[in-house]
Amino acid sequence: MGCRHVKKPLAINTLPVSIIIQPYENVSHQHIEYVAAKLKRYNKNVIINPAVNLPAAAFYKPRNRYRADSIIRLLSAVTAKNNVTIGITAKDISTAKDTHEDWGIMGLGYCPGKACVISSYRLKKDKNNSLFKVAIHELGHTQGLPHCPVANCFMRDAEGGNPLDEETEFCKSCTGFLQQKGWTVN
Repeated sequence: MGCRHVKKPLAINTLPVSIIIQPYENVSHQHIEYVAAKLKRYNKNVIINPAVNLPAAAFYKPRNRYRADSIIRLLSAVTAKNNVTIGITAKDISTAKDTHEDWGIMGLGYCPGKACVISSYRLKKDKNNSLFKVAIHELGHTQGLPHCPVANCFMRDAEGGNPLDEETEFCKSCTGFLQQKGWTVN
């Protein structure tokens, strides 16, 4: 899971954002429905688009992966104001990280941003719930939340691992931030 921080002041958005789920080919319909249902607990405005092919321009042939940053740029270009789009794929995705030109990831979201992308490819157990946790984490980044030091917070940094079993909720600080943005986080 990753976040690209953009250095600009954050304005409080008083309108609830709509979450658009953009499934890509070969994603389990069950995964999409589960993630959508869980996301509705945090934001009632969830819309599922029909599945589409992954963009050929995002394919990174040397590693047989799709570049997450390229997917996000394409999703951002078609995402309307006050919306955020989350792409969901079963294919391997990657981004550049530190000295690694092509680092495999579970998800990526710009902080803040209008789009993010997640993948079930690296998830081993309880894929439905793990995929939801990656989704809520990356959506948190799009709203402007950075990584959080609280061990059980959804915004915890994976630090190259997979701590999804330990993440159970947004911490008090992250909850307050999202509530100010119109999310129904309790």
